[in-house]
Amino acid sequence: MPDSADYLRFFPYDEPYANQREAMDRIHNALVRGQDVLFEGACGTGKTLSALVPALSVAREEDKTVVITTNVHQQMRQFVEEARAIVETEDIRAVVFKGKGSMCHIDVGYEECQTLRDATHDLVETEREHADLERRQEQLLEESQDGDGAAAEARAAVMDELDSLEAELEDLEDRNVCDYYHNNLTEPGAEEDFHAWLFEDVRSPEEIYEYAENRRRCGYELLKDAVEGVDLVVCNYHHLLDPGIREAFFRWLGREPEDVIAVFDEAHNLEDAARDHASRECSERTFASALDELDDADDPRAGPARNVLETFYEALRETYDESFQFGDRERVGENWRDVAVANDDRRDDLTLSFLQSYSGPGIDDDLEAAVSLGRDLDEEYDEAYRNGERETRTECQTLRAGQFVRAWMDDGASAGVYPVLAVRRDDGTDELYGRAELYSCLPTHVTGDLFDALSATILMSATLQPFDVTEAVLGLDDPVTMAYGLDFPAENRRTYAVETPALFASERDDPDVQDTVATTISNAVRMTPGNTLAFFPNYGEAERYAGRVDPLVEATVYRDEPGVSVEDLRSAFVADENGLLCTSLWGTLAEGVSFDGDDALTVLVVGVPYPHLDERAEAVQDAYDAAFDGTDTGWRYAVEIPTVRKTRQALGRVLRSPTDVGVRALLDRRYSGRAKGDLGTYSVNGSFPMHEREELLDIEPQKLTYAMGNFYADHGAYDGDPPAP
Repeated sequence: MPDSADYLRFFPYDEPYANQREAMDRIHNALVRGQDVLFEGACGTGKTLSALVPALSVAREEDKTVVITTNVHQQMRQFVEEARAIVETEDIRAVVFKGKGSMCHIDVGYEECQTLRDATHDLVETEREHADLERRQEQLLEESQDGDGAAAEARAAVMDELDSLEAELEDLEDRNVCDYYHNNLTEPGAEEDFHAWLFEDVRSPEEIYEYAENRRRCGYELLKDAVEGVDLVVCNYHHLLDPGIREAFFRWLGREPEDVIAVFDEAHNLEDAARDHASRECSERTFASALDELDDADDPRAGPARNVLETFYEALRETYDESFQFGDRERVGENWRDVAVANDDRRDDLTLSFLQSYSGPGIDDDLEAAVSLGRDLDEEYDEAYRNGERETRTECQTLRAGQFVRAWMDDGASAGVYPVLAVRRDDGTDELYGRAELYSCLPTHVTGDLFDALSATILMSATLQPFDVTEAVLGLDDPVTMAYGLDFPAENRRTYAVETPALFASERDDPDVQDTVATTISNAVRMTPGNTLAFFPNYGEAERYAGRVDPLVEATVYRDEPGVSVEDLRSAFVADENGLLCTSLWGTLAEGVSFDGDDALTVLVVGVPYPHLDERAEAVQDAYDAAFDGTDTGWRYAVEIPTVRKTRQALGRVLRSPTDVGVRALLDRRYSGRAKGDLGTYSVNGSFPMHEREELLDIEPQKLTYAMGNFYADHGAYDGDPPAP
């Protein structure tokens, strides 16, 4: 085994931080042993290089590929910069992948792309065969003119082949093809030139797109052909969490899962991302399209297929119709609204309605007819598009609907699967339509098998603790754990637990509570010699307090509202010198967006921002209770810990460098350490890691003004005299 210090050749800077060096040592040793790693590191820890450097070293020694992935665009840009720094000092081949949709030059879907690609490949192969035969007949012509009778006979046979091939070529030229991919295959040196350019540096997807567009080539296909055996790939979560994409992705890499070391950044998001990838849904409109499709199908399987799909379709409509109470139908808007159908002691209401209405030889037989017919129709659509008979590649709705109903019947009662309906209003027609969904409550359905298959996995985030919860929820087996707190000078920050009233949902409309909270926020804004960020449980609360605080402060109050450009809002806010930005903790600005230097000095989290606890959230809690054998495990794992992680992410938006000075304040008694005895189970103080709890200073609302004034004055942050308390 190589000396662990050998990994430093992949470190692109002069010297790692002390914590960074320790983390790299521990991660290197874990990867050599094939162990997974949970790595929590605050801002300034250098998490990316701490994980990437030892991973690249082990991968080089063991002939593996490192895949680093995130679901945050800003982090992907950071990975590209770090990879570029490494490439300048060490010879590695690194590529950056984005989805095909963002790199396609003609804007077609995945199925259309595959069909175009195959048709284009067939055309090019036939063109090459035709060119070879042309050369052969010319050679034979010369030989026959010299009196070679055998050559004349051979040429006649070649000419017959050419006639046949020209007819085939004419047919192929009438088909739908991709001109960009055609150029990939036919322009001399296209692939070699691209490879040389690609590996001169670490190219962003935007650079690859521009390179290919300027040459009228398909950058996505060129990239796919270039990635086999590379050292490092930067991509998004979908490439690893989606089983279909993952299989193709590893095939392009020329790697088996055990040849891949995966690094998941912002890994506190993995739980929700994996749950989304495991869930399946099908719209009422898909069923309606499938029935139209079956009307046109001249096939004996169409009758059985219609029998089962139409029965399910009608049951879906009846189930959500019957769920409406007086006035509910009129209140349905353009966003999906869940309709609870699950039952504790029997199958869900949709399944029961379907079973009651179905008549026929058997659901399984009818579904087999629907799926097999769907596959055949799908092949016909593919062939029609390939032949140029259709301008777009049609997706078979019968196949999609049949596969979904089969999954609904087979998996709808499985542990950790929550059947649910949803309904929405069409903005154009004003009609209601619904969808059925198998919502996966347990992310281990995706992550457990994935982690077992990979060589090793590093999960890193600023908010992974408590590790036992992360380990259980994601299905990790005895991972190595490590945590590094904020390593910036402690004297440059204060973190307060402000004992404003606990903002329980039942207390939020109390005028006295609102007065206390609004006054505390306005005082914090007044004492901040710069911009203030304020996070609330939802956009409604953010708007409420923006309106209440606005008359009390001289600062410009910015409101983050759904539909408003986050980038434009952030740009206007950071350009200010005395602004208050009010937003939801569950919005985009709570993570993945930094406010460096003087962009924001104070950050406030107002209330304990529990998510909306709907039927899905309750289903997740129930699934966790059942999976982990505890009566309150579901609440802790599914609600409290994710909420505290969100809070910690929000606090991390400021203090991004050792020279930054700032205040972080949590406005709600439930954060207070000294209030734990009074609040009992309502306290969330104990859900913070110990090092963060030790830094939390309990303070009464009226004393926050003095504390902040003294802190900022001690750091010379005021331009002149500090504001009067």
